[in-house]
Amino acid sequence: MSDTRPFRLVVNKASQAPDISGVYLITDQGGDLIDRVCQALRGGVSTLQYRAKGKAYGERVAEGGELKRLCTRFGTTFIVNDDLQLAKELDADGVHLGQDDGAVAEARALLGPSKVIGKSTHNLDEAVRAELDGADYIGFGAIYPTGSKTVSHLPGVEGLESIRGTIKIPIVAIGGITADSACRVIDAGADALAVISSVLSSPRPDIAAAELLLLFNRVRPFPRGAVLSVAGSDSGGGAGIQADIKTITLLGSYAATVLTALTAQNTRGVSSIHGLPPSFISDQLETVLSDIPIDIIKTGMLHTPAIITVLAERLGERQVYIPMVIDPVMVAKGGAALLEREAVQAFCLQLLPMAYLLTPNIPEAERLLGRAIKNETEMERAACDLHALGAANVLIKGGHLTGRLSTDILFDGSRYHHFSSERIFTSNTHGTGCSYASAIAALLAQGEPLLTAVERSKTFITSAIRLARSLGKGHSPVNHFLAAQELK
Repeated sequence: MSDTRPFRLVVNKASQAPDISGVYLITDQGGDLIDRVCQALRGGVSTLQYRAKGKAYGERVAEGGELKRLCTRFGTTFIVNDDLQLAKELDADGVHLGQDDGAVAEARALLGPSKVIGKSTHNLDEAVRAELDGADYIGFGAIYPTGSKTVSHLPGVEGLESIRGTIKIPIVAIGGITADSACRVIDAGADALAVISSVLSSPRPDIAAAELLLLFNRVRPFPRGAVLSVAGSDSGGGAGIQADIKTITLLGSYAATVLTALTAQNTRGVSSIHGLPPSFISDQLETVLSDIPIDIIKTGMLHTPAIITVLAERLGERQVYIPMVIDPVMVAKGGAALLEREAVQAFCLQLLPMAYLLTPNIPEAERLLGRAIKNETEMERAACDLHALGAANVLIKGGHLTGRLSTDILFDGSRYHHFSSERIFTSNTHGTGCSYASAIAALLAQGEPLLTAVERSKTFITSAIRLARSLGKGHSPVNHFLAAQELK
């Protein structure tokens, strides 16, 4: 299966040098470097800079050669830091020079006109000189203090903003950038983010890199980002793939779909289900992903163990990781089972560990864990336990509890985050779970960080419930249209 990874913030240049944008990863000195870099490249790193401090030349040649082969496999630009001889021997895609580590012209003469030459800069004068000297990109910083080296220049985000209008070549922001601070740096005009520990020190470098890459979508035009919904059809239009398409589109992203099952359903319940053949689901998935650059995959009704298995296998085979928002849909609003009993074990073993975000309500979390959840303390424990099963982030939705507030709890592996709203007592809640998860997926695809995406989606779904109008004779659907208008 082929992979399509979109280029972002492309800078038009006369040369054929690789584009420098997105996540620019600099190697550290830790162990298992090759394995950690491989995971990071799977997450979408566009440029890798090999920085080898204090290693013998032969060791650098061997290690750099392995990294170069990895970069070739993933289509990633391979840059050597400050060592022209090593860059030449490895036939690297280019070299990055410190402010006092040689001239751009010297590097160009040795490496050739097609290679990428980067230059570290700390202010406008240095940046302008590097551009005039023929650098293909500049490193600019430090943006924030960093533990990887002593910082003597700290122009910060304000310094980046001040040079953006003058410098026409790509700007790689460097220095202390994390997922929490990255949005401000991108908004200030960075074409790429140079990172080390925020990716390579993560327990999941692929997820850490993918999170950073998604943030660049925040500066793209609408429709912003693309979400692939893998779910069942609701003939009544209130839930399932229909609710996903409405939510994703109204919130400003592009929606693609893979159908898993057809239901004969209205506001009163589900009268019949027709599961689609797993081979056809695989065909849909491959056809979409081989052509359309998908930023987020959102899953809903998966119905059978065979469907879960084929989805996990096909996504596991892909070279580039795509974050997944997994809504473990098990029971329809009217009480019909949408996930076969035998499928729960397959879900927990095969698909749950692939989740970037798992979004169960309380009955779903109870079924996944085999125990009752009666209060917010038990919700926190459940989120922690589901995280231990492999989900990177877990959002337990508290709509099935009682009380004045409806509180959802997000666990990101280290901290709990509570999102509360006034509880709305109504039966007009058909499609709530599908729409909530799709809203999160759409906002992630648009470059919102996870906490912001969940917070805004909580506002959206609360409004959609409050604004719902009676339709049919059972559980009426939420109001996607007016809720999207309010969110804007």
